[in-house]
Amino acid sequence: MNVARVNEITVGYDDQGGGDPLVLVHGHPFDRSMWRPQIDHLSRAGHRVIAPDLRGYGETTVVAGSTPFETFARDITGLLDHLGIGTFALGGLSMGGQIALELHRLFPDRIRALLLADTSARAETPQGRAWRHDLADRLVREGMAPYAAEVLPKMVAPHNIRTLPDVAEHVLGMMRATSPEGAAAALRGRAERPDYVDMLAEIAVPTLVVVGADDEFTPVDVAESVHERIPGATLAVIEGAAHMPNLERPDEFNRALHALLMSAS
Repeated sequence: MNVARVNEITVGYDDQGGGDPLVLVHGHPFDRSMWRPQIDHLSRAGHRVIAPDLRGYGETTVVAGSTPFETFARDITGLLDHLGIGTFALGGLSMGGQIALELHRLFPDRIRALLLADTSARAETPQGRAWRHDLADRLVREGMAPYAAEVLPKMVAPHNIRTLPDVAEHVLGMMRATSPEGAAAALRGRAERPDYVDMLAEIAVPTLVVVGADDEFTPVDVAESVHERIPGATLAVIEGAAHMPNLERPDEFNRALHALLMSAS
């Protein structure tokens, strides 16, 4: 395990391979192990892949309360500064994609290419903010196990739960292992995130938008809306996958991501 002291917390991270760096940001309520198929494949293909655990997740320090997206973004750039990395390709899935957009808002000149997977650029609605705050309270009260069992069939397509039991068990295990306090802090911060829609037109680096064809959290039309607003972006709809196409269909996901990185090299 690699660890670094950043912004008064300890960050756990993977750093594998050599060449131009790619930073991958995990979603909620997961950890950096969700990127293992991409880390293994892309590091063998000549890329340096860095995948941190976000504040409150995995092997990174849990800080209770509320974690704004700007804090997540500055934790990541603090880690990259620690590693001596200036510019980088950046990817994120779901909440990780929104944190990637926050990174672009704060540090656009550091990003060479952008992957936005199964994510939305819009700010939360009033109803959505209330739901996220309520869910945060529920996770602290009940723990992660009931929520994990409830959302697994949306994270991983039901047919993949049956045919890819190792993937389903991995996703379920990540959710169960997440700190309720860390997840709750992220939910409260996510509820108050800014709207990134207008910024999409300002993205001037090669960009790949990916979505699982069966994603219920961020359906294909949401991905299409993001894609059409980013000049020159590429859209990849991954058949047979839901919210975790990088795990449900890693070969297709990796091919699309590798093509993005080659276009930015």
